[in-house]
Amino acid sequence: MAGLIATLALGAQAADVLDAAISRFVALASYRATVRSVGTGGEGQLIRYGYRKPGWVRMAFVRPHAGAVLVYDPGARKVRLWPFGVGYLLVLTLSPDNALIRGEHGHRVDRSDVGALLANLAALRDRGSAAPLGDAVIGEQQVTGVEVKGAGDANVAGVHRYRVWFARDTLFPARVESYGVDGQAIETVMLEDVERDVAFPDDFFRPER
Repeated sequence: MAGLIATLALGAQAADVLDAAISRFVALASYRATVRSVGTGGEGQLIRYGYRKPGWVRMAFVRPHAGAVLVYDPGARKVRLWPFGVGYLLVLTLSPDNALIRGEHGHRVDRSDVGALLANLAALRDRGSAAPLGDAVIGEQQVTGVEVKGAGDANVAGVHRYRVWFARDTLFPARVESYGVDGQAIETVMLEDVERDVAFPDDFFRPER
C-alpha cells in the first residue's frame, strides 16, 4: 500500500508540473527561441523561432536551408516561404500541410509551437501516466524533468513517450525527447536563448510589407 501511495504521489507531482507549465504558457503573449533538433539519422536543424498569439509563427533557418524564412499566418491559414531569404523575389504561398514544408516526422508549422507540444503532453498523459524525472542542469539552466507515457500502445501524433525538462524558474520547455511505440528515439529538441513576451516589431511576421 505504501508503494502505491508513493507512486500516486509522484504521478501527481509530475502532473502538477505539466499543468503549471500549461498555465504559464496560456499567460504568455509571445516568445522567441533558438531551436536545435536532432532526428534518428543524426541529421540536425537549427532554427531561429518566433511565436505570437493567436498563432503567428516565423522560422528563420540556419541549417539546413540556410537563409530560408517562413511565416505562418493563422488568420489566412497560409504559409509564406522565402526559400532564399526575405528580400528575394521568389516567395511561395503554401498550405501548412504541404509536403514541401512538412518536417521529417510530419511536423506542421501550424502545430510547431510550445503550446501544441504541451497539448500533446496533456493528451498523452490522459491516455497513460506522468512521472517525475527529478531536477538537473542543462547548460547553466536549472531544470526539472517529467516523463509522459501512453498506456499500452497509446500515442499522440506517433509519440508514445516524452521525456521533457522544464526550466525551473519559468516552466518553459528546455529539452524534449520523443520515442515511438517501439521504444526507438524519434527526435530530441533543445530550446535555447528563450525570451518570453517579446514585443516583436510590426513587420516581423509580415516582412514583405
